[in-house]
Amino acid sequence: MKQLYLLLFLSTVLTACSGVNPSYRIAYNVLVNGEKDDYDVFTMNPDGSDRKNITRHPDVAWTYMAEGNRLFFISDRDTAYRNYFLYETDAHGNHIRRVSDLRLEDSWMDARKNGDELVVAGRIGREIRYQLFIIDTRTGQFRQITTDTTAMFRDPCFSPNGSTLVFAYKPNKRDRSMHEELYLMDADGGPITQLTTYPKTDTTAAPHAYRAGPPRWHPTDHFISYHSNQQGKASLFAITPDGKKQWKLTKNAENEGWHDWSPDGKWLVMDIYDYEKKFFMLGIQNWETGEFRILQDSVFQYNQAPVFVEK
Repeated sequence: MKQLYLLLFLSTVLTACSGVNPSYRIAYNVLVNGEKDDYDVFTMNPDGSDRKNITRHPDVAWTYMAEGNRLFFISDRDTAYRNYFLYETDAHGNHIRRVSDLRLEDSWMDARKNGDELVVAGRIGREIRYQLFIIDTRTGQFRQITTDTTAMFRDPCFSPNGSTLVFAYKPNKRDRSMHEELYLMDADGGPITQLTTYPKTDTTAAPHAYRAGPPRWHPTDHFISYHSNQQGKASLFAITPDGKKQWKLTKNAENEGWHDWSPDGKWLVMDIYDYEKKFFMLGIQNWETGEFRILQDSVFQYNQAPVFVEK
């Protein structure tokens, strides 16, 4: 019944999505072979046309961000299973290269200085886990900016001017009774300040579900978006950097998850999924008009974590 509801939902939201900057493509992650745990990175036009598999490798490849025409992804292609390192390519899969020897956690990331610096969640050996690092993408050199190895830092995102970081933080990464919240910090390290607080009265989220999912800083408006499982549903929320205003960002009936803003701030792309998590599709929304469209893919079951990349 819920699958039927999803199909009916999709049939009602296919509104026009004209006006997207023609220089943009959308990169996203696809499970192409579940038995082999083979993920590839695909790109397509914002209207859903011209879908291309740009990595085509029997690995776990997953993109988490792009800066201009530089598309970054994690992969275990040169190492052991799910031992991730950072790679760079473009919207068409050209000139794939390994960027750094820093082993990465499975986490979102962000860039500043036209992609010459990335902030990532990385690890060194077994003791230094889920710490934040700045990687120089030109040289591969990196420096650690957090040192609390008891805690978990992940999903960092720069402010538009590159001076501040927002990230998910959990004080004790081994304590399953704790959950993450969003925090702020100077982009080069320092004291952290809590930004979000999950409603204490809401007990609907599963233990592993996001309370404060990967944040994305809006490029032009003064707010941070993130996803959170509240009142039995995964939805997108927004909060101002000073924490004084917080609101539900979108009104979609289905679950909403990983998302990204176009560089001009005019478009929001996200993954949409049913309550059984059997179908993950991508949706795009005109931020000014609210028009929303599902970018369907009838071939693959899992289409996730979209990001904008320039051609």
